Amino acid sequence: MALALCGAMALAGCHQTEATATAPRPVVAVAVHPDGRPALASLPGAVDARYSTPLSFRVAGKIVERQVRLGDTVKAGQIVARLDPEDLQKSVANTQAQLDGAQHQLVYAKQQLDRDTAQAQEKLIAPAQLEQTQNAYAAASAQRDQAQQQLALAKNQLQYATLAADHAGVITAEDADTGQNVSSGQAVYHLAWSGDIDIVCDAPESALAALAVGRTATITLPALPGKRFTARVREVSPAADPQSRTYRTKLTLEAPGPDVRLGMTADVAFDGVTNDTHPYTLPATALFHDSTDPAVWIVRPGDGTLELRRVQVVRYDERTVSVSAGLNDGDRVVLQGVHTVSAGEKVRVMAPLHPEDFAS
Repeated sequence: MALALCGAMALAGCHQTEATATAPRPVVAVAVHPDGRPALASLPGAVDARYSTPLSFRVAGKIVERQVRLGDTVKAGQIVARLDPEDLQKSVANTQAQLDGAQHQLVYAKQQLDRDTAQAQEKLIAPAQLEQTQNAYAAASAQRDQAQQQLALAKNQLQYATLAADHAGVITAEDADTGQNVSSGQAVYHLAWSGDIDIVCDAPESALAALAVGRTATITLPALPGKRFTARVREVSPAADPQSRTYRTKLTLEAPGPDVRLGMTADVAFDGVTNDTHPYTLPATALFHDSTDPAVWIVRPGDGTLELRRVQVVRYDERTVSVSAGLNDGDRVVLQGVHTVSAGEKVRVMAPLHPEDFAS
């Protein structure tokens, strides 16, 4: 009886193990359908200032002070850097001395001219002597004027030893450091002007028809989910880039707001321009991979087993992806746990707990 009881228990355990091994794995899946509208033709881009200029000294010298750093916001007229002014101050003193000497020579020449003029009226000197005196006065006056201009130039150069921002904006690059000798016109900073903001993208030849100047586009920024902006094409490069064979396109962003920052990535969707395909929108959690290609798990309708199918993704959003090829209307796609299943595994489909989170 004991042997029979042990045999019965072992047989029951085997049946339970087999039942557990063959039980279908529950997975969250849903039938997908096309969105019903073509996808907007879109291009990747970046936020950039419409105007960006280098800031440089107009005279050569050694940088002794920098007052702003990368990323700082500056106002128009704000001092950003200074050169060593010692040599320029000496130049001002030198030209001031030259002006003083020229002014003294002019006063003396004027006195001599007055005396010779009075004597010439009394016919005490020859007319040729008066002409020489008049010539000396004219030369002294010209030397005085030249010295005045030299002094003004030296003072201007002394002012040029102080570098000020000519527009309000943001410092986007630092090209020289304190203690460095710079030449005239050498960039010390790069300044992105405040005001108009551009969206810059590189368009392929196939999109040129949508890039007419004045055409509108819808801009989305991954850093600002849920927000959409309007931009207008203002410039299209007349020639393709020799390396990428794309055309640099600049769009002016309308009402950007303070939360739009330079350097942010952007997605540019041109209004009224669509692709021929009708994509499927899937949550990003459904995306898997087959080797290096994107793929999703499909529940076969006949036997409920899993099939890994490659797909073509045309758009990546923050929480969803748009698939243009590889899916059929009504395919049941696994939405969660894609890394825990395998091909050919039998599964049991369960509906998502929050169907509103997935819009097919």
